[in-house]
Amino acid sequence: MLLVLLLIAAASVPLSAAKKPLPPPPAPAKSPVPAITDAYVHKEFGDNCSLMAGPPQFIGDLDGDGVDDLVIAARCKNPMADQAEYGFLVSDPYNTGFGNVKLTSTFASDEPDRKGVSLLIVHGVGPDAWHSDKVKPKFLLINLPFRTVTVKRLTLKKRTVLGIYMEEKGEGESMSSVIFWDGKKYRYQVLGSDME
Repeated sequence: MLLVLLLIAAASVPLSAAKKPLPPPPAPAKSPVPAITDAYVHKEFGDNCSLMAGPPQFIGDLDGDGVDDLVIAARCKNPMADQAEYGFLVSDPYNTGFGNVKLTSTFASDEPDRKGVSLLIVHGVGPDAWHSDKVKPKFLLINLPFRTVTVKRLTLKKRTVLGIYMEEKGEGESMSSVIFWDGKKYRYQVLGSDME
């Protein structure tokens, strides 16, 4: 009899109580103080990359590990040449259908002001985060047609992450898109066109 009562009590516990609670949303992104300089970019990504004038720089937890990461807009002449020496991964989330970043890194825009436009991302490690001297994951995202960039929260199916939102500059109408870390790589997602 006691066994029957225990089974009934266990069956009446709601399933939602057994589910793992969702993690809290990440803190809003902020600007690094002091601002990042070309010296830092050259140290982490080589002399082929330089800061872009205009887009802001951001720090925030992009990969969900609780440590701040860094996002910088830059202009890079030949990203494939420095990737082994400086330990970063060149990625092209915009042209993923081609599958080979060696191929897509040769794609060039017809517009001179868009040539070499890239996003540099440094994942933080330990208490010093992105400015740590330890080896840290670094990414150079190429072929992104952004006009402006900002980092803010993005709600996915079961979690909230920080995404890199972009207003795109391209042929025809203006589009909005977002890049986010899926746990393994950065993914690109179109959000839609502007209403103007």
